[in-house]
Amino acid sequence: MSACVPAPADSARTKHVHPPHSPPPGPRRFRIAGADVSASIAVFLIALPLSLGIALATGAPLQAGLVAAAVGGIVAGRIGGCPLQVSGPAAGLTVVTADLIQQYGWRTTCAITVLAGLAQLGLGCLRVARSALAVSPAIVHGMLAGIGVTIAVAQLHIVLGGTPQSAVPENLAALPAQLANLHPADVAVSVLTLTLLFLWPRLPGRVGRVLGKLPAALIAVAAATALAALTGLRLPKVDLPSWSSHALAALPDGPVLGLVAAVLTTTLVCSVQSLLGAVAVDKLVAARPGLTGRVRRSDLDRELLGQGAANVVSGSLGGLPIAGVAVRSSANVAAGAVSRNSTMLHGGYVVIAALLLVPALELIPLASLAALVMSVGLKMVSLNHIRTVTRHREVLVYAVTTGGVVFFGVLEGVALGIAVAVGVALHRLTRTRITHEETEGGHHIHVRGQLTFLAVPRLSRVLHQVPHGADAVVELDGSFMDHAAYETLQDWQKTHTAQGGSVDITGRRPGLRISEPVEVDDCRCRPWTAWRNHQCERPPTATAPPDAGSQDTTGVADLTGGTGGTGGAGGREGTTTSSPTDLARGISAFQRNTAPHVRGELARLAREGQQPSQLFLTCADSRVVTSMITSSGPGDLFVVRNVGNFVPPPGEESGDDSVAAAIEYAVDVLKVRSITVCGHSGCGAMQALLGTEPGGAQTPLKRWLRHGLPSLARTPGGGDGAGGPRLAGRAAADTAERLCLANVVQQLEHLRAHESVSRALAAGGADGGLELHGMYFHVGEAQAYLLAEEAGEDGEAVFRRVLETDLTA
Repeated sequence: MSACVPAPADSARTKHVHPPHSPPPGPRRFRIAGADVSASIAVFLIALPLSLGIALATGAPLQAGLVAAAVGGIVAGRIGGCPLQVSGPAAGLTVVTADLIQQYGWRTTCAITVLAGLAQLGLGCLRVARSALAVSPAIVHGMLAGIGVTIAVAQLHIVLGGTPQSAVPENLAALPAQLANLHPADVAVSVLTLTLLFLWPRLPGRVGRVLGKLPAALIAVAAATALAALTGLRLPKVDLPSWSSHALAALPDGPVLGLVAAVLTTTLVCSVQSLLGAVAVDKLVAARPGLTGRVRRSDLDRELLGQGAANVVSGSLGGLPIAGVAVRSSANVAAGAVSRNSTMLHGGYVVIAALLLVPALELIPLASLAALVMSVGLKMVSLNHIRTVTRHREVLVYAVTTGGVVFFGVLEGVALGIAVAVGVALHRLTRTRITHEETEGGHHIHVRGQLTFLAVPRLSRVLHQVPHGADAVVELDGSFMDHAAYETLQDWQKTHTAQGGSVDITGRRPGLRISEPVEVDDCRCRPWTAWRNHQCERPPTATAPPDAGSQDTTGVADLTGGTGGTGGAGGREGTTTSSPTDLARGISAFQRNTAPHVRGELARLAREGQQPSQLFLTCADSRVVTSMITSSGPGDLFVVRNVGNFVPPPGEESGDDSVAAAIEYAVDVLKVRSITVCGHSGCGAMQALLGTEPGGAQTPLKRWLRHGLPSLARTPGGGDGAGGPRLAGRAAADTAERLCLANVVQQLEHLRAHESVSRALAAGGADGGLELHGMYFHVGEAQAYLLAEEAGEDGEAVFRRVLETDLTA
């Protein structure tokens, strides 16, 4: 919104005015925040044992893990585009690196790491980092799960005192013989490590909260080392040779095609893991109050450049491949880091430890490190990820990718996953158009068609064109959204809101899974698609199948003969019932398409009776669909509709006690917890009330409209919108709208005068008792306003907008 602020009138002149002479400022001193120092120590304590364990799992020299941790912290931390992401040797690279070492040897693996870093630098210069987000999360999670299974099975042999084989099938085949030949010392150290890893974060009480600040990985490895040293256990331990004999990279030696495939595999895994890690760190930063303004959103292209530079340096110095690491990054954010100084300091600490703490590090049992890495591998198989991909109907992609990685290798598994994902997408995918338009009211983004992971790069680019703090409307005009697109949209919405902007997502309720349309009888309207007006793709004389969202399925009778419960296709343009034949068609469509979906729920309501939680009193206007604007279903609302949403005062002789009877029945018999009086824009009753002339024939409509005369009396005239109930953020459009607002407030006063309501309000109770709410629905804007509990500065009632962010803040 800063672009809308005008510059000072004399800004053009002041830039040419020489300021008065003053001494030049002194040199800018480099300062490190205390939060960064404490966070760097926490990250270092986690990184040290994990780096040694990952080096052990790959079969590389153990010093290579320390080199990668130091370079990842210093180089990637300084150059990368995600300030709080911590880079280093990652468990996700373990299987890839182990295969390379076995096939080509350690020095050629270092050369492959250098070449992969150069490839990352090239990709970063081409600014294609966001294209990595086009990879389905199901493939990424499946790849990590497959790597985790491979790691866990291999390290299990070291935990039991043996030596792992080269592949998962061989490790599984050798496991019975390994179990028959256990090494008690290795098993004891491993069990102690795993026990502390599990129990340390779960220590109870105040002592547990204090001790829980120490990393469980450090405590587990330290305790296992102490046990081995104090009891004199004879078992393999860390062996760090002299740095003078440390192996550096050499010219690659091997078949060209094999080396190219190795470089591509390393580049793919390093880049995808780092970029997805940067996106995850942005989520953590957005969730920390006060940090969003201090830490900028990740620059993914710069992050790719930083990772590439780190891999070039690490490979040249004889270190493992480097990627962003989720465990260390989340610990960095949780420990309170505020800048990239934290990850750079942690890299410096690793250098100091590698030079000065070698005697202490050589006391660590290898079985303890293997148990630590095995636990990391098991955590990579996330049940939460499995539930997520299942909910988004991508479990097949996840399973194929996982199985491919376990049995064939990382590159082969990812290729299989991509092939399956493309095949699945072909069943869903249609042309997706994403447009961005800047208007006077803010920014409008319109998405037409299905949103899948293939559209995520375009969606991400368009969303990031919206300036920080701006008002944005995202209109979704499609029937399917997969996990990748949903996550991208939700993450951007949370981040944009945290930075002071506002986001309205229209077209459907965000978060609901919507299936792709199935064409039946040449109609794309399905019973459970989002409610929206559209022209059904049928001949004009035909009637579209009903939309469950457009039905007033409140489970109660419309007590005053309103238009709430159509039970058919009402509410859609071109499908209203205007003849008995059309009515029969609508009922037939309901029986065919919607009834099978709601029959079970309605059968339950028929058995148990209605138990609504709210009495909803609104106008009989056909445009006000109560179930739609309240997202309610059968049995949720007890609805009363009448012309003008009037509540006649008790004792009023109107010749019609239906409203009072409904109020009494809802409060005393149904025991509703809340009552809402809802007015709306363009109300014909309010227009008639403004145009009513005294005298004349007393028709039924005139007699009924007299219940609105108190509302008319409390409505100020004129067109300036001053005085009376008002809308927050804008003035009332005209006198009719001010009358609609005043009418809601007045009818609430009438409602409180009814004996059953006043008795319920006075009773209160521990559960809060009965609540009264006022609501105004603007039909043209599709925007709801709720009457605020507090009055405005002038003491008048205020109606405030209801936004998605109000519920998720």
